[in-house]
Amino acid sequence: MKVSENISRRHFTNPVLAYITPWNSRGYELAKRFNSKLTHISPVWYDLKSEGTKLVLEGRHNADTGWISELRMKGDAQVLPRVVLEAIPVDLLRKRKQRDKAINLIIAECKEMEYDGIVLESWSRWAAYGVLHDPDMRQMALQFIQQLGQAMHSVILDRNSEKSLQLVYVIGPPHSENLQEYDFGPEDLRSLSNAVDGYSLMTYDFSGPKNPGPNAPLKWIHSIMQLLLGTSSGGSQSLAQKIFVGINFYGNDFVLSGGLGGGPITAREYLSLLEQHRPLLQWEKNSAEHFFLYSDDQHVKHVVFYPSLMSIVMRLEEAGSWGAGILNLGNWSRFGLFF
Repeated sequence: MKVSENISRRHFTNPVLAYITPWNSRGYELAKRFNSKLTHISPVWYDLKSEGTKLVLEGRHNADTGWISELRMKGDAQVLPRVVLEAIPVDLLRKRKQRDKAINLIIAECKEMEYDGIVLESWSRWAAYGVLHDPDMRQMALQFIQQLGQAMHSVILDRNSEKSLQLVYVIGPPHSENLQEYDFGPEDLRSLSNAVDGYSLMTYDFSGPKNPGPNAPLKWIHSIMQLLLGTSSGGSQSLAQKIFVGINFYGNDFVLSGGLGGGPITAREYLSLLEQHRPLLQWEKNSAEHFFLYSDDQHVKHVVFYPSLMSIVMRLEEAGSWGAGILNLGNWSRFGLFF
């Protein structure tokens, strides 16, 4: 429940992206308080949806212009609301009018609300629809992102004539070195390098209820960066600077016996478990994460993995070694002292 009193000095000098959710009002306040430690702030506000043959951008009701004004009075962090692209991909990607309409809706909202750009989430949705298995559709998907990025870069900000609208794109970690059609790989990273200003890389949720374990093993994060960037050439370095390495600031409580189950927990739940069970915190060297074991009232055994100061430091060092930034989501205020 505590945060560092240091609200001005940045320890991690590379870019830092923080997601803010409407259902956690504390996040809004902490974003203002620690504004100087953040370079990009993404409130989770918008969805671009299909309504019959039309496209609709929903979420304006979430937007808080007063909060944005206060943010800009306290620091220079860019405000880029997240937009989830939920429109039917076959229609959007195949029809030029649909693509143009989607881009126009996004740019018009950025202009009217005076945003610095957006964080776009679409790749996972397209993968779920199965459209990325079709080579032609996959190419259309990449072309849409390029078209959007180019259109946004053509819009100069009213508040700063030296800057244009920015596009940060959400990507998931490749599942293995043997890339599948639905994986966003190194060639995709390079092909979009001129259109995309940053990549929000989801290096978390490595484990789940069916395979209990660490949230984001350090070696796994390293292997993903190695796969995406390859050897440390000049071109790779410039791409690395665009990547926000994901760091989860929530944990997981998984069931180990009596049937699999469990899932994410917040700081409040974590502290409650510590108080109730007084467990022994253990360090898992291979993943570089702390965990503890406990048994509930039904004598069912659980394992809890939750970020610690040590695990966070090691991930900051990993991101820094590549020249990459970080993105954080969850109870990020608990570790404000690092940024």
